Amino acid sequence: MPSPPLSICWIRRDLRLEDQAALAAALQSGNPVLLLFIFDAQILEKLPAQDARLSFLHQTLSQIKTQLQSYGSDIWVEKGKPLEVWKKIVAQFKVEKVFVSRDYEPYALERDSQIKDFLQTQGIDFQDFKDQVIFEKSEITKADGSPYSVFTPYSKVWKAALHNPAPDFHFQEKNTEKYFSNFLKIENLPFPSLAELGFIPTALSFPTAEISHQTVQKYDQTRDFPHLPQGTSRLGLHLRFGTISIRRLAKVAFETNEKFLNELIWREFYMMILYHHPHTQYRAFKKEYDHIAWEKDEANFQAWCEGKTGYLLVDAGMRELNQTGYMHNRVRMVVASFLTKHLLLPWQWGERYFAEKLLDFELASNLGGWQWAAGCGCDAAPYFRVFNPLEQQKKFDPNLVYVRKFVPEWNTAAYPKPIVEHKFARERAIERYKAGLAR
Repeated sequence: MPSPPLSICWIRRDLRLEDQAALAAALQSGNPVLLLFIFDAQILEKLPAQDARLSFLHQTLSQIKTQLQSYGSDIWVEKGKPLEVWKKIVAQFKVEKVFVSRDYEPYALERDSQIKDFLQTQGIDFQDFKDQVIFEKSEITKADGSPYSVFTPYSKVWKAALHNPAPDFHFQEKNTEKYFSNFLKIENLPFPSLAELGFIPTALSFPTAEISHQTVQKYDQTRDFPHLPQGTSRLGLHLRFGTISIRRLAKVAFETNEKFLNELIWREFYMMILYHHPHTQYRAFKKEYDHIAWEKDEANFQAWCEGKTGYLLVDAGMRELNQTGYMHNRVRMVVASFLTKHLLLPWQWGERYFAEKLLDFELASNLGGWQWAAGCGCDAAPYFRVFNPLEQQKKFDPNLVYVRKFVPEWNTAAYPKPIVEHKFARERAIERYKAGLAR
């Protein structure tokens, strides 16, 4: 193993070599840089054997490995508990500095704190950088420094902050390519196969990381119609794993379409909410909503999961999710409202199902979206707002293009009758919510 002092850039949710903040700092640290990725055993053990996101991760890391090899370097890939992996690395390399991009989820914060403490006992400098957001944690706050809990004022301050000192300052890319010669010269590092990691390759296809300016430009006109193939960007997966730079995407949005920019701001809003209110990982932001007396009907939940509720837009959405790992955002709202209001099932059930199935699963946004639909989150839809799935289908898929694609038997005897009647479900939900909130 090499003996010179090293800097290590540990990548997690920033899986690219271009415009990457931690890597840019590492490459200018004065030491050769070794890139590291850890398949966290504590996360892997909770995943099914054919988790498509693991295939995407593995494919992405393979591409990074090939890219590094063209510069005479390589990536160190390990599977294990992060602390144990770091003990192994420190024993094999003379590490002086470690560079990471910050992550704001509860588990990540705990993990990074543990690794930082360990590295400090070894005399190793641990530096973290903002990379997956434009504004993080407490950069956008009220005048008294407290976090926002309502989106509109948060977004106004977020947009105003772009001009301090100027948008180009916040969108400025981190120059890494200029310093690629500073990667550690090393070859043939081990690269575990998916099978060695304990996983099976997926048959699902992944969307491209290319930013379509045309899609962004028309986003406000097309975003609500699930049958349009280019109606949304499909970049959620790439934002989740950092295979695309938020700075590049936000710059395009800022210059092109405010509605699209708002979606990126919602993402950061929910990250901020989870960071300041970690209880929302398991319980409602509005704690009084924890008193709702939910139904616990497993059969209805299974019908929802399989897309067999008898409501066309709901069923098309759930089947799209099961078949592709994706669901259109408008439809996500409809199916979430249906689960929590029509079926009166706990929002946590739906949140967990989405977490298992969505390629673009991102904890803060998933929690925020589900609690919004259930009426129990920050700045959520009021509890008495109950989407009518029939009207939603007529409005956003009037010609049944989306429905026909995923529910081919929609007009045959094979298609199930509605498992609950809309008027009854709406009235029951409002009464149940009223009773819970009165406690």
